[in-house]
Amino acid sequence: MMKTTPIYIGYYFTIEPLQPATEILIAELGYAGFESFVETEKGVEAFIQKEEWNDNILNDIHILNSDEFEITYTSEEIEQVNWNKEWEKNFTAITVDNICSVRAPFHEKPEVAYDIVIEPKMSFGTGHHETTHMMIQHLLKNNLEGKKVLDMGCGTGVLAILAEMKGAKPIDAIDIDNWCYLNTIENVERNNCKEIIAYEGDSSLLVGNQYDVVIANINRNILLNDITVYAETLTPGGSLFLSGFYKEDLEMITKECAAHNLELQESFDRNNWIAANYKLK
Repeated sequence: MMKTTPIYIGYYFTIEPLQPATEILIAELGYAGFESFVETEKGVEAFIQKEEWNDNILNDIHILNSDEFEITYTSEEIEQVNWNKEWEKNFTAITVDNICSVRAPFHEKPEVAYDIVIEPKMSFGTGHHETTHMMIQHLLKNNLEGKKVLDMGCGTGVLAILAEMKGAKPIDAIDIDNWCYLNTIENVERNNCKEIIAYEGDSSLLVGNQYDVVIANINRNILLNDITVYAETLTPGGSLFLSGFYKEDLEMITKECAAHNLELQESFDRNNWIAANYKLK
């Protein structure tokens, strides 16, 4: 039987001011079933498959009722586009600190210590976004040899893949989004990784598990909610790498970490985004 091309509903949000409303809106839409997002100069474009959509899809998007932000939107039914062609048109290879490259299969192989090949499709984590770039920098600076690692909110799986390349094992990669989960599996195979197992789900999957290193590049609200769980899963002296939040949120994140015996070691900032390294006392 021929597989039909899915129909999508596209929502186009205009947001004033942009932050932190954009971050919160994407998080809430993700929980509601939206599966891809494009941040624009004016706000966010969000897409959901028509079969997952209903007339009340925005009823639980609480930020739309906030008095702090002005958010308007339009929507339309659209035919599925060829996502691969869309990202191929704009996806350029990157190199981080002249040590690690993140590229697509059609890019020329560079002379670097860590060469990661991905096809991101609709998943987050190409290395181009400030948070992924800085998380790569953290992993490059730290010893991962023989350490058990968790990549929470793995997106394309790029951070889990780099962790294996640096000698970590075993590695769990978890994402709540089905597309990200499947894309991680594809990219793990593409990079011949043997130590990574991908799971679809949220932090409830962590109960009873222990890790030497936890990587979480998600968003501020989810991080604040889940720091307790991350701390409980870390081995003594373990490292927690967090990103997905802004410079003004660092104090809030660090305060929550301190409440769970996690001490700030180092933080990077890039275009007002932060990636921080905490250690369990």
